[in-house]
Amino acid sequence: MITKKYIIDNFKTLLYALIIAIFIRSIFLQPFYIPSSSMEPNLLVGDRLFVTKYSYGYSKHSFPFSPNLFKGRIMFSEPKRGDVIVFKTPADNRTDYIKRLIGLPGDKIQFIDGDLYINNNQIFKNLISSEDVIFCGNQTIKVNTFEEKLPNGKKYKTTYRKEYSFQNSDKFLIPNNHFFFLGDNRDCSKDSRFLTEVGYVHKNNLVGKAQILFFSSDYRVGSILKFWQWKEILRTKRFFKLIN
Repeated sequence: MITKKYIIDNFKTLLYALIIAIFIRSIFLQPFYIPSSSMEPNLLVGDRLFVTKYSYGYSKHSFPFSPNLFKGRIMFSEPKRGDVIVFKTPADNRTDYIKRLIGLPGDKIQFIDGDLYINNNQIFKNLISSEDVIFCGNQTIKVNTFEEKLPNGKKYKTTYRKEYSFQNSDKFLIPNNHFFFLGDNRDCSKDSRFLTEVGYVHKNNLVGKAQILFFSSDYRVGSILKFWQWKEILRTKRFFKLIN
Protein backbone atom coordinates (compact mmCIF):
# COMPACT_ATOMS: atom_id res chain seq x y z
CA MET A 1 0.00 0.00 0.00
CA ILE A 2 1.33 3.42 -0.98
CA THR A 3 1.20 5.69 2.04
CA LYS A 4 1.60 9.43 2.40
CA LYS A 5 4.95 8.86 4.12
CA TYR A 6 6.14 6.70 1.19
CA ILE A 7 5.29 9.47 -1.30
CA ILE A 8 6.98 12.16 0.81
CA ASP A 9 10.15 10.07 1.31
CA ASN A 10 10.45 9.39 -2.41
CA PHE A 11 9.85 13.04 -3.23
CA LYS A 12 12.64 14.03 -0.82
CA THR A 13 14.99 11.52 -2.42
CA LEU A 14 14.30 12.89 -5.90
CA LEU A 15 14.67 16.45 -4.64
CA TYR A 16 18.03 15.71 -2.99
CA ALA A 17 19.25 13.96 -6.14
CA LEU A 18 18.21 16.98 -8.24
CA ILE A 19 20.00 19.40 -5.91
CA ILE A 20 23.19 17.30 -6.00
CA ALA A 21 23.04 17.05 -9.82
CA ILE A 22 22.61 20.84 -10.16
CA PHE A 23 25.48 21.41 -7.72
CA ILE A 24 27.85 19.11 -9.65
CA ARG A 25 26.80 20.61 -12.99
CA SER A 26 27.27 24.16 -11.74
CA ILE A 27 30.50 23.79 -9.78
CA PHE A 28 32.44 20.91 -11.29
CA LEU A 29 31.40 19.26 -14.58
CA GLN A 30 28.85 19.82 -17.32
CA PRO A 31 28.25 17.41 -20.21
CA PHE A 32 28.21 19.00 -23.65
CA TYR A 33 27.14 17.72 -27.06
CA ILE A 34 28.89 18.71 -30.31
CA PRO A 35 26.10 19.79 -32.69
CA SER A 36 28.12 21.09 -35.66
CA SER A 37 31.24 20.39 -37.72
CA SER A 38 32.97 23.68 -36.89
CA MET A 39 35.65 21.97 -34.78
CA GLU A 40 36.53 19.14 -37.16
CA PRO A 41 38.86 17.29 -37.40
CA ASN A 42 39.33 17.42 -33.61
CA LEU A 43 35.69 17.32 -32.48
CA LEU A 44 33.01 15.56 -34.51
CA VAL A 45 29.24 15.93 -34.60
CA GLY A 46 27.94 13.43 -32.06
CA ASP A 47 30.88 13.75 -29.66
CA ARG A 48 29.91 14.15 -26.01
CA LEU A 49 32.37 15.71 -23.63
CA PHE A 50 32.83 17.03 -20.13
CA VAL A 51 33.46 20.73 -19.53
CA THR A 52 35.10 21.74 -16.25
CA LYS A 53 33.34 24.73 -14.68
CA TYR A 54 36.10 25.59 -12.21
CA SER A 55 38.84 26.15 -14.82
CA TYR A 56 38.20 29.88 -15.26
CA GLY A 57 36.20 30.70 -12.15
CA TYR A 58 32.45 31.36 -12.06
CA SER A 59 29.96 33.81 -13.53
CA LYS A 60 26.19 33.73 -13.83
CA HIS A 61 26.64 31.56 -16.95
CA SER A 62 28.16 28.82 -14.79
CA PHE A 63 24.68 28.02 -13.52
CA PRO A 64 21.55 26.70 -15.27
CA PHE A 65 19.46 29.51 -16.83
CA SER A 66 22.20 32.09 -16.01
CA PRO A 67 20.61 33.59 -12.86
CA ASN A 68 21.86 36.98 -11.66
CA LEU A 69 23.31 35.63 -8.41
CA PHE A 70 26.30 38.00 -8.47
CA LYS A 71 28.04 40.45 -10.78
CA GLY A 72 31.10 39.76 -12.88
CA ARG A 73 33.30 36.69 -12.45
CA ILE A 74 34.69 35.30 -9.21
CA MET A 75 37.81 33.18 -8.67
CA PHE A 76 38.85 34.09 -12.23
CA SER A 77 41.78 32.21 -13.77
CA GLU A 78 43.11 33.44 -17.12
CA PRO A 79 42.47 31.02 -20.03
CA LYS A 80 45.45 29.85 -22.04
CA ARG A 81 45.83 30.43 -25.74
CA GLY A 82 44.77 27.25 -27.55
CA ASP A 83 42.26 26.09 -24.93
CA VAL A 84 39.02 24.61 -26.29
CA ILE A 85 36.29 26.52 -24.47
CA VAL A 86 32.50 26.54 -24.21
CA PHE A 87 31.04 30.05 -24.00
CA LYS A 88 27.74 31.86 -24.32
CA THR A 89 27.66 33.71 -27.62
CA PRO A 90 27.47 37.50 -27.06
CA ALA A 91 24.68 37.79 -29.64
CA ASP A 92 22.05 36.40 -27.24
CA ASN A 93 23.94 35.33 -24.06
CA ARG A 94 22.07 32.01 -24.23
CA THR A 95 23.49 29.85 -27.02
CA ASP A 96 26.48 27.65 -26.17
CA TYR A 97 29.39 27.72 -28.62
CA ILE A 98 32.58 25.68 -28.48
CA LYS A 99 35.71 27.04 -30.17
CA ARG A 100 39.47 27.34 -29.72
CA LEU A 101 40.87 30.38 -27.94
CA ILE A 102 43.25 32.20 -30.28
CA GLY A 103 43.37 35.84 -29.19
CA LEU A 104 43.91 37.28 -25.69
CA PRO A 105 43.05 40.82 -24.52
CA GLY A 106 45.19 43.35 -26.37
CA ASP A 107 46.15 40.96 -29.19
CA LYS A 108 45.96 41.82 -32.87
CA ILE A 109 44.57 39.02 -35.05
CA GLN A 110 44.59 38.98 -38.85
CA PHE A 111 44.43 36.60 -41.82
CA ILE A 112 46.78 37.40 -44.70
CA ASP A 113 46.80 35.19 -47.81
CA GLY A 114 45.20 32.37 -45.82
CA ASP A 115 47.72 32.50 -42.98
CA LEU A 116 46.91 33.39 -39.37
CA TYR A 117 48.85 36.26 -37.78
CA ILE A 118 48.94 37.09 -34.07
CA ASN A 119 50.48 40.44 -33.15
CA ASN A 120 51.96 40.70 -36.65
CA ASN A 121 53.69 37.32 -36.33
CA GLN A 122 52.72 34.53 -38.73
CA ILE A 123 51.54 31.37 -36.98
CA PHE A 124 53.50 28.35 -38.14
CA LYS A 125 51.47 25.62 -39.79
CA ASN A 126 52.81 22.35 -41.10
CA LEU A 127 50.92 20.51 -43.87
CA ILE A 128 49.89 17.04 -42.67
CA SER A 129 47.60 15.95 -45.51
CA SER A 130 46.13 17.35 -48.72
CA GLU A 131 43.75 14.41 -49.26
CA ASP A 132 41.32 14.72 -46.34
CA VAL A 133 37.56 14.98 -46.65
CA ILE A 134 35.51 16.32 -43.72
CA PHE A 135 31.99 17.55 -43.09
CA CYS A 136 30.74 21.10 -43.41
CA GLY A 137 27.15 20.87 -42.24
CA ASN A 138 25.59 17.97 -44.15
CA GLN A 139 28.03 18.25 -47.05
CA THR A 140 31.57 16.97 -47.38
CA ILE A 141 34.46 19.19 -48.45
CA LYS A 142 38.03 18.49 -49.54
CA VAL A 143 40.54 20.11 -47.22
CA ASN A 144 44.19 20.58 -46.48
CA THR A 145 44.97 19.52 -42.91
CA PHE A 146 47.67 21.39 -41.02
CA GLU A 147 49.25 21.32 -37.61
CA GLU A 148 49.30 24.86 -36.23
CA LYS A 149 51.62 25.98 -33.46
CA LEU A 150 50.67 28.96 -31.30
CA PRO A 151 53.22 31.29 -29.62
CA ASN A 152 52.89 29.40 -26.31
CA GLY A 153 53.81 26.11 -28.02
CA LYS A 154 50.26 24.72 -28.20
CA LYS A 155 49.81 22.44 -31.25
CA TYR A 156 46.57 21.21 -32.81
CA LYS A 157 45.13 20.17 -36.16
CA THR A 158 43.21 22.60 -38.32
CA THR A 159 41.72 22.41 -41.81
CA TYR A 160 41.33 24.80 -44.75
CA ARG A 161 39.26 24.17 -47.87
CA LYS A 162 41.23 23.19 -50.97
CA GLU A 163 39.00 24.92 -53.52
CA TYR A 164 38.36 28.12 -51.61
CA SER A 165 39.70 29.22 -48.25
CA PHE A 166 39.28 32.27 -46.03
CA GLN A 167 42.16 34.40 -47.29
CA ASN A 168 42.28 37.94 -45.93
CA SER A 169 40.66 39.89 -43.13
CA ASP A 170 40.80 43.22 -41.43
CA LYS A 171 42.94 43.41 -38.30
CA PHE A 172 41.00 42.41 -35.18
CA LEU A 173 42.08 44.29 -32.03
CA ILE A 174 40.92 42.36 -28.96
CA PRO A 175 39.41 44.65 -26.27
CA ASN A 176 40.25 44.42 -22.58
CA ASN A 177 38.55 41.48 -20.80
CA HIS A 178 37.59 39.90 -24.14
CA PHE A 179 38.80 36.90 -26.14
CA PHE A 180 38.94 35.90 -29.81
CA PHE A 181 37.87 32.39 -30.83
CA LEU A 182 38.21 30.33 -34.03
CA GLY A 183 36.83 26.98 -35.11
CA ASP A 184 39.41 24.39 -36.17
CA ASN A 185 37.39 23.81 -39.35
CA ARG A 186 38.38 27.27 -40.52
CA ASP A 187 36.13 27.54 -43.58
CA CYS A 188 33.07 26.09 -41.87
CA SER A 189 32.89 27.94 -38.57
CA LYS A 190 30.89 30.89 -37.29
CA ASP A 191 33.32 32.41 -34.81
CA SER A 192 34.90 35.69 -33.68
CA ARG A 193 35.65 36.71 -37.27
CA PHE A 194 31.92 37.42 -37.60
CA LEU A 195 31.60 40.44 -35.34
CA THR A 196 27.83 40.87 -35.48
CA GLU A 197 27.08 37.17 -34.84
CA VAL A 198 29.84 36.14 -32.42
CA GLY A 199 32.64 38.70 -32.26
CA TYR A 200 34.76 39.29 -29.18
CA VAL A 201 33.71 37.22 -26.16
CA HIS A 202 33.72 38.81 -22.70
CA LYS A 203 35.33 36.81 -19.90
CA ASN A 204 31.96 36.65 -18.11
CA ASN A 205 30.56 34.63 -21.03
CA LEU A 206 33.01 31.76 -20.53
CA VAL A 207 31.29 28.57 -19.36
CA GLY A 208 34.21 26.18 -18.98
CA LYS A 209 37.10 24.28 -20.51
CA ALA A 210 36.50 21.19 -22.67
CA GLN A 211 38.56 18.44 -21.06
CA ILE A 212 37.41 14.88 -21.75
CA LEU A 213 35.57 13.31 -24.67
CA PHE A 214 33.65 10.48 -22.99
CA PHE A 215 31.29 9.24 -25.72
CA SER A 216 30.83 9.54 -29.49
CA SER A 217 28.25 8.29 -31.97
CA ASP A 218 27.67 8.91 -35.67
CA TYR A 219 24.04 9.98 -36.09
CA ARG A 220 24.44 9.82 -39.86
CA VAL A 221 24.71 6.03 -39.56
CA GLY A 222 21.79 5.65 -37.18
CA SER A 223 20.31 6.26 -33.75
CA ILE A 224 22.08 4.82 -30.71
CA LEU A 225 18.75 3.16 -29.91
CA LYS A 226 19.51 0.76 -32.77
CA PHE A 227 21.76 -1.43 -30.63
CA TRP A 228 22.16 -3.96 -33.44
CA GLN A 229 24.09 -1.27 -35.37
CA TRP A 230 26.32 -0.16 -32.50
CA LYS A 231 29.43 -1.49 -34.21
CA GLU A 232 28.94 1.07 -37.00
CA ILE A 233 27.32 3.84 -34.94
CA LEU A 234 29.59 4.04 -31.90
CA ARG A 235 33.05 5.59 -32.33
CA THR A 236 34.59 3.58 -29.51
CA LYS A 237 38.14 4.75 -30.27
CA ARG A 238 37.06 8.25 -29.24
CA PHE A 239 35.71 7.18 -25.82
CA PHE A 240 37.48 8.75 -22.79
CA LYS A 241 39.89 10.79 -24.88
CA LEU A 242 41.58 13.95 -23.61
CA ILE A 243 40.78 17.03 -25.67
CA ASN A 244 43.76 18.84 -27.13
